[in-house]
Amino acid sequence: MAIGRSTQSSSQTPDQGAARRPSRARGIPEATVARLPLYLRALTALSERSVPTVSSEELAAAAGVNSAKLRKDFSYLGSYGTRGVGYDVEYLVYQISRELGLTQDWPVVIVGIGNLGHALANYGGFASRGFRVAALLDADPTVVGSSAAGLPVRHMDELEAIVESQQVSIGVITTPPGAAQQVCDRLVEAGVTSILNFAPTVLTVPDGVDVRKVDLSIELQILAFHEQRKAGEEPSHSDSVLDRAPGPVRAAAAKLRRAASGSAKAERSGQAERPDRTDKSEPAKSGKAAAKGADGDLSAVMPA
Repeated sequence: MAIGRSTQSSSQTPDQGAARRPSRARGIPEATVARLPLYLRALTALSERSVPTVSSEELAAAAGVNSAKLRKDFSYLGSYGTRGVGYDVEYLVYQISRELGLTQDWPVVIVGIGNLGHALANYGGFASRGFRVAALLDADPTVVGSSAAGLPVRHMDELEAIVESQQVSIGVITTPPGAAQQVCDRLVEAGVTSILNFAPTVLTVPDGVDVRKVDLSIELQILAFHEQRKAGEEPSHSDSVLDRAPGPVRAAAAKLRRAASGSAKAERSGQAERPDRTDKSEPAKSGKAAAKGADGDLSAVMPA
């Protein structure tokens, strides 16, 4: 995301020895962009407690990063803080909000109003962060016409008209995985250029369309991995553990067992049928051939 040159407030005098501010053309690295919401969340909490300034160490600890990385990230914003004072909290809230595009209203459509869609529609944090839920959409006739968070659930046939009239550029997909790609295609065709995907599937989009994926099951699986390691357990292959595993895991384990069993049987069968290759009637070799070792090289001890 390209950034602009930031103007320093009167309380944000940069250090004299600070590096020269990066130009707009260089932009902000994606890794830095991913951390900006973390800084904003920590700064907002400080602002709500009327904290005027914060050091890089304190803010880094609140955001869960190291202070050197934080200072590097803020240098892309043109914000270097004040030596001995730190960063102006209110100014940083404004600066990061501006870079993230949160100083304007962003209409959002949510497609797929099941349990997760309902939960997102009722989430109060959207409005406070610059996101307005413009419409809720679904294709299920039993769902269309109901309401969530005070908004009516409208039919997918209205998607294009809603995107155009509300100037929607962000779509949220909370459908089952089988319908996600079709919904994604319709969103893109309607003019949506950013998609937040909660469906457990990979979406294919054209150039110019950004997709962010949120898969809660993957996050839980990663946590399960770390919990197993913290407990000092090795991955178990016992039947009792597999019996509690999800169906696809049990099916994969059964397939691997059948493949391993088949390989073992084939190997045993091959060994039983393989003839003895040692020909004891073969006369001993003489001359230079007899002097060669097992690898065909000359013997280390040459004949006298």
